[in-house]
Amino acid sequence: MVFVGLAAITAIGSYLKLNPTVVALVFLIGVLFASAYWGLRVAVFLAVLATAAFNFFFLPPLYTFTIADPQNWFALAAFLVTALVASNLSERARREAEQAKQRRSEVERLYALSQQLLTAEDADSLLNSLPRIVAETFSVPGVALLVADRPTLYRSDPSAVCDVEKLRSVTARGELSLRDDASYVPLRMGVRTVGALAVLGGTLSRESLEAIGSLAGLSLERARAMDELTSHRAAQESERLRSALLDSVTHEFRTPLTGIKASVTSLLSTSSLDDAQRKELLTVIDEESDRLNRLVGEAAEMAQLDSGKFTLQLTPQDIRGPIESALDATRHLLQKHTLETSIADGLPPVNIDAERIREVITHLLENAAKYSPEGSSIRVTAEKDGRDIIVSVADHGPGIDASEQPLIFEKFYRGRNQRHTAHGTGMGLAIAKVIIEAHGGSIGVVSQVGKGSVFWFKLQTSG
Repeated sequence: MVFVGLAAITAIGSYLKLNPTVVALVFLIGVLFASAYWGLRVAVFLAVLATAAFNFFFLPPLYTFTIADPQNWFALAAFLVTALVASNLSERARREAEQAKQRRSEVERLYALSQQLLTAEDADSLLNSLPRIVAETFSVPGVALLVADRPTLYRSDPSAVCDVEKLRSVTARGELSLRDDASYVPLRMGVRTVGALAVLGGTLSRESLEAIGSLAGLSLERARAMDELTSHRAAQESERLRSALLDSVTHEFRTPLTGIKASVTSLLSTSSLDDAQRKELLTVIDEESDRLNRLVGEAAEMAQLDSGKFTLQLTPQDIRGPIESALDATRHLLQKHTLETSIADGLPPVNIDAERIREVITHLLENAAKYSPEGSSIRVTAEKDGRDIIVSVADHGPGIDASEQPLIFEKFYRGRNQRHTAHGTGMGLAIAKVIIEAHGGSIGVVSQVGKGSVFWFKLQTSG
């Protein structure tokens, strides 16, 4: 290609009998093109050939390498020097452009690396994935990682073999080490070194390697900080739940135990009780014992639901059955309220565990009866909404503040205004939420302070 171009320029110049100055400029342009596309060596070789062709074909006497006019020596020397200098400048510009392109590519890859490292949820997953991410992002044969406080060597793939002692040395000294077969990069967090990375092969610049080490070190410390924060928050939440459970259990268990203790003491210490008084005390003992049994049962059920160790006996059912069963179970609680029911005709069956859904409706009815004033109405409705069946229980109680509505389905949570005025452990709605979500449904509340609340849950029809 080079020879063809040089021959073409020479032939055209000779045929058209062009001025030597014009020919020299055309030769110079050809040398610049060669330098831009094929590098300095080709350009220098072409410059020497072009000088010889310029002398042989265009400087008198023609077709000899003899130069008659001394001025032509200066012209020939000027052409050669100009061609060489221009080739060198063109090569330098090309090389710098390639370096700039490579740096831009490395910066883009560093950005991509930082984005991927930020997605790690914990330190363990980050350590397992970091070598692979670096290897894939920078297209290197393999990457190995050693962390100061762990004995495990993490590798991008089983073939990524490196000098483990060198990794330990770099971790201890915190200095970058470049070798022909691998680059050993310290993972720095400020002035502290937390590990080392071995990048096998590749042609990454020193700056990029140091940036990779800083990014990896920062990401590792961030993941560890997140782990500690999560652990701390979990401990705080556990302590909060423990305190809430202790407070709830203490308060709720103390009331029936006090009633049982007083009734038993009266029975044991007083012999002059008539049959009616004795029956009344025994009735108190029986009712408070049932209450204690229910509190223990709710706590055990919540623990079972939380662990996920429960199964649903799903069968296509008419929602009317669980509603009527729940109404029968809570009829004694609803005696002092006006009960209204509205169950749409022709509702399609839903795939449910009827006993569990009955339990949910029972909790909602008990809450409505507990928090509504005597004589107020409680309305139970069931209707179809698209492919869903919506069951709701509406009351005319005190309502729930908007700030508390997202919290009432949490375990042991009870409203600020009701926690000391109404019995309960705060587990009923939490149990209902777990059961409904296990059915693939959703549960919620619409409430306004002073106007009452509407608790609802939604289940998809089996059709």
